Amino acid sequence: MSLIYCLFGLQLCNGQSTTSKSVERPNIIFLMTDDQRWDNMGCYGKPEFYTPNINKLSKEGITFDNAYYAVAICMPSRVTMMTGRYNSNHRVGFVAPDDYTLSQADFAKGYPAILKKAGYRTGFVGKVGFTVTKETQRPSTPKEHFYKENLGSTFDFFAGSETQPQKGLELWPENDLALQEIYREGRTNTGRTLKTGEAMLRFLETQPDNQPFCLSVSFYAVKHDSDKHMYMPHYEQFKNKDFTVAENWVEGDNEELPKVVKENARGVYLHRQRSSKPEQYQRLVRRFATQGYTVDEQVGKLIEKLKEKGILENTIIIYTSDNGRFQGSHGLFDKCLLYDEAVKAPLIIYDGRKSATERSRREDALVSSVDMAPTIVSLAGLEIPKSMQGRDITGVLNKTQDMSQWRDAVFMEDLFLVDMFKAKYNPKADEINQKLIEENKSYRARGVRTKKWKYFVYYEHNPRIEELYDVANDPLEQNNLVHSVEHTQVLKELRKKTEELYKKAVQ
Repeated sequence: MSLIYCLFGLQLCNGQSTTSKSVERPNIIFLMTDDQRWDNMGCYGKPEFYTPNINKLSKEGITFDNAYYAVAICMPSRVTMMTGRYNSNHRVGFVAPDDYTLSQADFAKGYPAILKKAGYRTGFVGKVGFTVTKETQRPSTPKEHFYKENLGSTFDFFAGSETQPQKGLELWPENDLALQEIYREGRTNTGRTLKTGEAMLRFLETQPDNQPFCLSVSFYAVKHDSDKHMYMPHYEQFKNKDFTVAENWVEGDNEELPKVVKENARGVYLHRQRSSKPEQYQRLVRRFATQGYTVDEQVGKLIEKLKEKGILENTIIIYTSDNGRFQGSHGLFDKCLLYDEAVKAPLIIYDGRKSATERSRREDALVSSVDMAPTIVSLAGLEIPKSMQGRDITGVLNKTQDMSQWRDAVFMEDLFLVDMFKAKYNPKADEINQKLIEENKSYRARGVRTKKWKYFVYYEHNPRIEELYDVANDPLEQNNLVHSVEHTQVLKELRKKTEELYKKAVQ
């Protein structure tokens, strides 16, 4: 599936020149949902979540079983996937001291700008989730975003907003009346996911035949669960369905959580409010399933449009989310914290250029969300900028990678504190942050995930709090082995690995 061997103009992907004939560059579509937990779809083992089109994409593509987020909350996760940089490196996030916007110069090193410069037509539809400014500035959540001013030179087609389409939406090309009609105020039907799907198809309808394209589609779903965020006709098939409950779902409070998490993390009180009782859990999951099905329907329409235009065989489709969500597992309802429900990612990559036998399989290689940008650049046959910290996974995709040289662990971090989020516009945010640390209220964490082990540490707490799980035998992370004498050596090794990867991340 890699274009490592492919030519781009008269340049090999590794930069060496050649006189061989150039091959056609692939179209690339990057699909991202919002807050969709990795197992909330049929192809990841839960057919009660009815996702037939995504299941088919999975069956005909490569489905990753060990994909993880480098950071599991929307703003920094989106920046990580677009730039190929870790949160501690790009420092775009919700809370001080890592609450910067992304500069235009850094955005220009992300995959959309690189492909645009190389001649791709570029499009963006949906939730942006972060702010680009001329120079980096704080806080990361200014009142206005000025997308046309800051993103107009990168995207030829744009239908995006910060968090919801009815707030701060900007559209271009301005003379595309059909695009304007999709988002016309008062238009009957549609709802946010159907509008996103229509705009996605509009991009394809306006695509020239003689130019490759890169389209990034960021669904607002499956986040939120009110009627106004859902396409209610799709709710009918789920409204009376009882979904299975994860074995690590906790009714009421979870007394096993670290004290600093129980007393300070947002996911604890949100669980009390939203998922701590059986009837609450069922209500929420039915609604998440509804939104997942509506997204699935758009994926089906996308495939049909690509077939209609005769370009599916030269198109690569990547499907993932920006982070997971606990849904009551561990007695939590949020994301961020480094348990698998938040940090494990769905990842499907379909390459229409490959035969069915070449492109269809499950893949267990460890990959990270930080790998998305360098991989997209590589798939386009372009040179990966040195600023990108992730790894190009095209060798994994086409089985040319020497797996003995592949990574044995992925790095992940959580820099979010809800008390700091509440202080995001406070000019004394840095002082408030330092006070929280001194009062032992910080639950910022970093750690590593291997195929067998999960380790993370709440590194600003004094003394440090650590968690260690044998995820091969304890996938629900119920038995913390950090105080187990027989696991002392493993603990030392994973501590060391975490610090090594952290030092590389901040460089």
